[in-house]
Amino acid sequence: MPGKQREVTTRFLAEPTDVNFGGKVHGGMVMKWIDQAAYACAVGWSGAYCVTVAVGGIQFVEPILIGDLVSVECKLIHTGTSSMHFTVDVRARNLETQEVRLATSCVIMFVALDSPDGKPTKVPEWRPQTEEDQRLADYATRLVEISKAMEEQMASGQPGTSGD
Repeated sequence: MPGKQREVTTRFLAEPTDVNFGGKVHGGMVMKWIDQAAYACAVGWSGAYCVTVAVGGIQFVEPILIGDLVSVECKLIHTGTSSMHFTVDVRARNLETQEVRLATSCVIMFVALDSPDGKPTKVPEWRPQTEEDQRLADYATRLVEISKAMEEQMASGQPGTSGD
């Protein structure tokens, strides 16, 4: 769709203030980066103020170390009436060896609002253009279904069983 921003990539160096005592970036910091990149993508697509609704399937695959070049790659994969789903991959590049590794991935959902304290507002529709787009859109749809089932289970007062 012309004029709509479907993808955002942010890049920066992992700094000493981002890491824990083990020299690895805090998971909370990675989640902040994910939210910031996805917010930029959501606003770029919708042209509206947006809020984070959910993050699903977050996987911390490899650590990010001080001095790594971090890339947070966000791509729109599904739109509803007012909601947008994005896939986010966080990659880390060792600047000495040039090795690039996937550090974290997830799907994040935003809703567009008509003002910072307003009501949900319509977003432009996005339709898959490639087989990969369709695969990602189907994945987003499955996550919505799982999320709705979890909400229904919680509302019924039976959240399930906790593991040992």
